[in-house]
Amino acid sequence: MAAQSDEDLAFAGVAALARLLRERHISSVELTELFLGRLERLGPQFNSVASLAAERARREAQRADEALRRETARSALAGIPYGAKDLLAARGAPTTWGAPPYRDQVLDHDAAVVAKLRRAGAVLAAKLAMVELAGGGGYRFPTASLQGPGRTPWNREHWSGGSSSGSGATVAAGLVPWAIGTETSGSIITPAAYCGVTGLRPTYGLVSRRGAMALSWTLDKIGPMARSAEDCALALEVMAGPDQRDDTSAGRRFRHAPLDAAQLREVRLGYAPADFEELPVLEARPVFADALQTVREMGVPLVEATLPSELAYGPTVSTIIAAEGATEHAQLIESDAFESLVDEKQRAGLRAGLAITARAYLEAMRVRTRVQQAFRDLFGRVDVLVSVGRTRGASRIDEPLDTAPPPAPQAGVDGPPRPNNGGLIPAGNLAGLPALCLPCGFTADGLPLAIQLVGPPFSENLLLSLGARFQQETDWHSKRPPALG
Repeated sequence: MAAQSDEDLAFAGVAALARLLRERHISSVELTELFLGRLERLGPQFNSVASLAAERARREAQRADEALRRETARSALAGIPYGAKDLLAARGAPTTWGAPPYRDQVLDHDAAVVAKLRRAGAVLAAKLAMVELAGGGGYRFPTASLQGPGRTPWNREHWSGGSSSGSGATVAAGLVPWAIGTETSGSIITPAAYCGVTGLRPTYGLVSRRGAMALSWTLDKIGPMARSAEDCALALEVMAGPDQRDDTSAGRRFRHAPLDAAQLREVRLGYAPADFEELPVLEARPVFADALQTVREMGVPLVEATLPSELAYGPTVSTIIAAEGATEHAQLIESDAFESLVDEKQRAGLRAGLAITARAYLEAMRVRTRVQQAFRDLFGRVDVLVSVGRTRGASRIDEPLDTAPPPAPQAGVDGPPRPNNGGLIPAGNLAGLPALCLPCGFTADGLPLAIQLVGPPFSENLLLSLGARFQQETDWHSKRPPALG
């Protein structure tokens, strides 16, 4: 086999690296040194690394090489370096939660998912930057992080997305083959879309959250971000599973059994034309139209389907996050250290969360049950929904996040917007549903765009099969950012 350059290895992805390791073309120690070097050298360009785990990574790489040599390694992740969002505990490493009050916090245990990965032979190379406290109070600027604003490798003047900003940027820049992100409402989908990587939000409870900072205990989910749907599937097989010490665990495992083309042609894929033709900014619409055409050419039947427009998806999820997040962080909010949080809007939002009434919280939970029923009804007619990931490329670092530009007009369309699934991210999170974000092209100035697939609970195998089929027909997921220096 021809030797591969370090750059090629950095962007090879999990499945390809696993083959190289098992065929002894490279060792885990060599891979780990490659990625540690890239993390140290290039990570500061994107504010994506919270801390290196160099000593731990080298120990884990040596153990993985021994298991591979003895042919006792059972996981495709054995010997593969990865990064973990810095709200996950890792024994002996700083776990800052992206927030100045916790800059010196060191925990003496591994989060459940980190422990599972260690047992599988994966190599923890770094803790990755995030928005402070996962953005629970809301935040106005991407600077709301102990590590500084996350920058997408495609253009460092633009945001990498929150709150898993470091996870998205680090994978996109080839600093790790894959990373762990978390989502409460958009924090895997957004950075995956802005950074041009594949991101999987699993069903609520499929991956144990024990040892992770809680933001919203009824909404938080942990999932992989990688170069491809195949790589996400390999990661989820290890990450998922029951945990008797996590009361929110669904008690289920995940094994990927890819569906073939004939099986996928039986899938009913719901969509709203307005999602692709009206909601995105004008320059993004041709890219999304091409992505939808690719789906059609896959032979998957498309059926028009939308969620009810009268349900307040965004305000409902915001109320739940604010109430639960403020309760979780009440001790900090009431302390002097609270004023050291970076973002003023974040501080104001967390304070306001403590004042949310029981009536308001319970009303939000009642709306949530209606959202869940709406999805059950919708998934009686279709198997999966497809929509845009985000309606535009990444915003600028200096652009306020609470002043989004108004929707661009749709030529030839008069009157109110057509039915759409514009609230799919908050709605999907309220219902605890899985979603897969897939790169689908670029804006004229080179910023990534993405589509998302959303399915019923525990439909990850179907979503990943559809995602892999889409990525067989396109090569957007294999694109590399401009020279990083």
